Amino acid sequence: MDNYKLKIKISFFVFIALFVAILSKAFIIQVGDRNHLLSKAKKQFFRERKTYPKRGNIYDRNGNPLAINVQTYSIFTIPKNLKGDYSTYKKVAKIVPSLTYRKIMSIVKKRKRFTFLARKMELSSEQVKKLKKLKGVHIEAVAKRLYPNNELSSQTIGFVGIDNVGLSGIEYAFDEELRGKPQITKYIIDRKGRPIKFESTQIGNGAKDVILSIDKDLQSIAEKALKDTVEEYGAIRGGFGVMNAETGEILAMGNYPSFDPNFPHKSPSKFKKLSFITDPFEPGSTFKTLTVASALEHKIARPDTNYYCEEGRLRVEGHTIKEAESKKKYEWLSVTDILKYSSNVGTTKIAFDLTYPKLKETLKKFNIGEKTGIELPGESRGIFNEEENVSPLSLSNISFGQGVATTGLQMLTAYSAILNGGSYITPTILKRTKEEVTDNLKKKVIDFQTSRELKEMLVKAVEEGTGKRTRIPYFTIAGKTSTAQRSDNKGGYTGYIPGFIGFPIGTKDKFTVYVYVEKPESGKAYYGGVVAGPVFKKIAQYILYKDRNLGSAAIQKKFDLKNSFDSVRVKHSSTRMVKGGIPNFEGLDKRSSASLARKLGLKIIHQGIGVVSSQSPSTGVKIKDGTIVRLYYHPPKYE
Repeated sequence: MDNYKLKIKISFFVFIALFVAILSKAFIIQVGDRNHLLSKAKKQFFRERKTYPKRGNIYDRNGNPLAINVQTYSIFTIPKNLKGDYSTYKKVAKIVPSLTYRKIMSIVKKRKRFTFLARKMELSSEQVKKLKKLKGVHIEAVAKRLYPNNELSSQTIGFVGIDNVGLSGIEYAFDEELRGKPQITKYIIDRKGRPIKFESTQIGNGAKDVILSIDKDLQSIAEKALKDTVEEYGAIRGGFGVMNAETGEILAMGNYPSFDPNFPHKSPSKFKKLSFITDPFEPGSTFKTLTVASALEHKIARPDTNYYCEEGRLRVEGHTIKEAESKKKYEWLSVTDILKYSSNVGTTKIAFDLTYPKLKETLKKFNIGEKTGIELPGESRGIFNEEENVSPLSLSNISFGQGVATTGLQMLTAYSAILNGGSYITPTILKRTKEEVTDNLKKKVIDFQTSRELKEMLVKAVEEGTGKRTRIPYFTIAGKTSTAQRSDNKGGYTGYIPGFIGFPIGTKDKFTVYVYVEKPESGKAYYGGVVAGPVFKKIAQYILYKDRNLGSAAIQKKFDLKNSFDSVRVKHSSTRMVKGGIPNFEGLDKRSSASLARKLGLKIIHQGIGVVSSQSPSTGVKIKDGTIVRLYYHPPKYE
């Protein structure tokens, strides 16, 4: 009897426990997990489709297209709907020869649901018509990103993925603006996935174009000059930057080797990044100018202050500081001569008088150790000792550009401040006017007198010192060479990074140019004035001789601007307007062509897709009433 009662009690408690467990689970499902389960239920029957507008274009400062869209098509299928009848795929293969039947079958094999056969494929109107007639195969018009200038400024522009989402450069940094807001359509599907009811549609906003500060023609000249030099000297790579010192606009910038953004998968990742802003290195002797700037600013020295340079050898904490050219045995040099001859010993002695706290104060004003704030992704802040003080040996090294690492852009921006009278201006990759340089974009780093004295010293460095190869006929050039030792992964130095940074004096539009070449081949020249100097000269000379407004700065009366300009004329000029004549439409996409035609009141007829490859009538033909211009478009061909 007792066993019977015990069994009843046990059964009762088990029943109660099960009831409580079921009740708890029901509570969790109906109350605790309610929102989660409702969300899962909605996902089974509710769908959301985002449709983005055509991606915005990217233009250079003169309206030349750098990134545009061309019409392409994606072909897709749902294999299970064909129920094993694959004859349709054979028809697709006949219409589109590049899609062989074998290739199609390898794609759809073991697939039942939505499957792409091809994405962003260029098709003729006839092919499109035939494909639309096939059952079980669908075609959708989609925009494909196209970069008509191939490698030109590719590291700055960046590239997009297969879904037109920006992955690097401007395409990434301004992806939201370029993509625009999508149109969102919500709908309900049946058990087979077919839409049966549309719930709502949210209208998106149009994509925006982005206008860069880059000058396409200048960029082309600079890239070619750097490429030729890197290859001539067997260097690993090189970099350059050109900046408007009064607006902070980057007029040209890049590295070589680079890549073609139309085929990003064909190049290694190291060629895709803009090393000019992402990879810091020890700048070497170009940094001496900042040390001298600090000494002048703190009234520690003047341009004519003399220092004994120990005949080229100075012992500091058991180490010997030598001149860049070890054979040089300087004795007494003025601050001007120290910069002119690029004396390591002389710069060290200036730094010792200055002390590290004062030097650090000036360097921080120049944003050394901080990002410049340019709108591009991946910028490095460089390497800079933030301690209150450093050892005498470290101070010596920092004073002439070792033990500190800067990016090309940091040095370019610092020298631009020297050129413009002492104001550090945040650089920009977007087109900007002088009026748009507000107080939050600039700060005073040195006074006007210091700026003037530094420029006078840098002129002597070119005219009488290490920068003689950068001199340009009819113009006064100021600048500084560097032959920096290249640090390696083992903590030592391997090879050199020759560089030159400078600017013309007295021009209306003030610009600064920086060029460096990394690790020229052993046995070849490696001095900054010899390797990087001629590249600077080609870039600066192009700007000076091209812009007639800068001719007033010529220092010789016999200056022949026309002939000088012809000697450096770029192949594809950005000058499109012809007074009283038909403009040059070549290289423009349809949107840009239409905009230019509207400005002139011209009627145009578009033929083809891509960018303008030819036009009729040709550029310069006089415009008459009723003139119609035919523009022939073609997708660029890549080698």
